[in-house]
Order: sequence, then C-alpha cells, then structure tokens
Amino acid sequence: MKPKITDLIEEMVSPILASMGLELVEVEYKKEGANWVLRVFMDRHDGSVDLDDCAAVSESLSALLDERDPIPNAYFLEVSSAGAERPLRRPEDFTRSVGKRVHLSFYQPFEGHRALEGTLLAAEAGVLTVGVDADVFSVEQEKVAAARLALTW
Repeated sequence: MKPKITDLIEEMVSPILASMGLELVEVEYKKEGANWVLRVFMDRHDGSVDLDDCAAVSESLSALLDERDPIPNAYFLEVSSAGAERPLRRPEDFTRSVGKRVHLSFYQPFEGHRALEGTLLAAEAGVLTVGVDADVFSVEQEKVAAARLALTW
C-alpha cells in the first residue's frame, strides 16, 4: 500500500522540527480551487512559535521536498503556528492540555450534546473528563470527532 502524502511529509518534517525544539501538530494536503496546498502546523510546548521559526522550517522542508520530490504535482507550501485554538489529536496533546479550556465535538450526540466546551480535568486511558459549569462529563476519546483548545473571552 502506498503511503499517503501527509504521512510522508510528517516523516520528513518531524526531525526538522525536533532539531528546533518544535513539534508537529498537523499536516494538510488538499486542493483549494485550482491549486494544491501543503500546510504544516507546528507548535512549541510554551506556544512561542514566531515568524523566524516558520521561515526556518519552511526553508529546510522546501529543500528536502525538492530533493526527495514526493509530491507529483505543483503545490504551495505553507508553514505556520498551530494557533491559539490548536487541534488536539494525540494522547500527549490531551495530557498537556489538562487544566485548559477545550472544545470537543462528537460523532454522535453524547448525553444530548453535539459538542462540549469546558475545562479538561483529566485525560487518562482514552477517557477525557471535562468540567462544564457545575457538570462533569467523562467521554471516551474514540467518540470525539474533533478536539481543540478553546479561547476564553
């Protein structure tokens, strides 16, 4: 089975990011209008990704992409911070986000809710515990369609 382009890019960019003290959040490769776009979202544990980081990663990754040429068609490369509402996908993303405000949306309604937004109280053994106002919900991570950090206004 042929690996997906996003998987190949993840393998290529992860060592670049690690050498700079950064971590990969997500790789997107999709068609937008007539153009293909390859996006790499990254973060640092303290959230301090700046323009210089983006430029350095873009330059290193671009050189590696030119060398290995894993993408058969023309595309635009975009490298950026994951942002304040970064997605949460891996177990370590959830563990690191305990105590922070999160937004969870579900594949199927969970206890009458299509989504929950509150404080992530725990993330253990595939179960997320979220405090919403005075209520506490424990939901299996496999029921979560999408999760991200949520800004508090």
